[in-house]
Amino acid sequence: MVRSAKPGLGAIFLTVLLDLLGFGLVIPFLAEEARDNFHTSAFVGALLGAIYSLMQFLFVPVWGRVSDRIGRRPVLVWSIAAGALSMGGLGVGIAYGGSVAWLFVARAFSGIATANLGTATAYIADVTKPEDRARGMGLIGMAFGLGFILGPGVGGVLAKITVNGHMGPVACFAAAGLGVVNFVWALFGLAESLPEEHRATRPVRSLSPLNLDAARRAFARPGVARAVAANFLIIVSFTNLDQTFRYFNKDIFGMDQIATGVLFALVGLTAAAVQGGLIRPLAKRYPEPPLIRAGVIIQAIAFAAIAASPWAGKWLLFGASVLLAAGNGITQPTVSAFISKRADAREQGATLGTNQSMASLARVIGPTFGGFVYGNIAPSAPYVAAAIGMVVALLVTTGMEAQSSVPSSAPA
Repeated sequence: MVRSAKPGLGAIFLTVLLDLLGFGLVIPFLAEEARDNFHTSAFVGALLGAIYSLMQFLFVPVWGRVSDRIGRRPVLVWSIAAGALSMGGLGVGIAYGGSVAWLFVARAFSGIATANLGTATAYIADVTKPEDRARGMGLIGMAFGLGFILGPGVGGVLAKITVNGHMGPVACFAAAGLGVVNFVWALFGLAESLPEEHRATRPVRSLSPLNLDAARRAFARPGVARAVAANFLIIVSFTNLDQTFRYFNKDIFGMDQIATGVLFALVGLTAAAVQGGLIRPLAKRYPEPPLIRAGVIIQAIAFAAIAASPWAGKWLLFGASVLLAAGNGITQPTVSAFISKRADAREQGATLGTNQSMASLARVIGPTFGGFVYGNIAPSAPYVAAAIGMVVALLVTTGMEAQSSVPSSAPA
């Protein structure tokens, strides 16, 4: 089998990008399809996003611990293949299943299969020096951004092609096809980043998703617990938007799936520009804690503006969405870099996996809460709550300076 001779950032960037392209394709239509064509409530439609994130919460640390023991490549290759299968199953469920339960099963399996972000961030940590860590983590965010540029835009167009009166199956099958391409690429083009001599000597005693011992070891590292808590609050707030944004665009502004895809593409372009270009000079000039706070403040302002957009007009919706993407583009790679620098060299996967697991739990709570208050209070309610949540996250980040000078134990 031919593999790349040396692991590098380009290989993992392409792997994550193709993974996120497939995920982004379903954003413009899935919650709306569940609400309008499967006759669920807005809350139940939002739960389709929450079940995906719940499975990621449970399994991100599992794959992180396994990758510390057996290497990153086998975990990534397996997860990509299973993710492609799950997207095909979702397409079949929408077109022919006729059951919301089928959709939930497909999304749950997809969450289990693609709970590989902790492993991907550990791969980045394996191949970067501590001083370049923020730039490396920014590539993960840039892949997210590009996935949101191309995925929702294409998904919005493909959603217009109905199968048996349902929108979305063609987009799901396209996502499955991207997963197959990604699998072939990873199988032949992704080299192992973790040499055997750097792998964990502690055996993987259990595949239990909730490993309190691993979490305790991660939180014992100076600064990690506070950073994980701040990131949790940021993502809970941010993901109030995940499953409600399509509702909001349609119900308030009358936008179709293509228009929603264009807006997501604009958001993705901004996030990619920030994480792919701006974050490196910022990380060289400023330490992580003030950068994280700046990103949180920007997001708080943006959410308040989105909440006000029904009265101000669509121009404010678009402007605030771009501002939100910029703020999030600053916080996400910077938090990961902060944590990575303080992780034990032999437990990068477990430590970053713990952070990603808590982020996935936040992605369960955020969409669930957002969907509930959207349907039971007001369309702007999720975004008012998100602005308040960002203020709380800002308070948590104020204690990070005292722990920002701890030397990294990661391999250089």
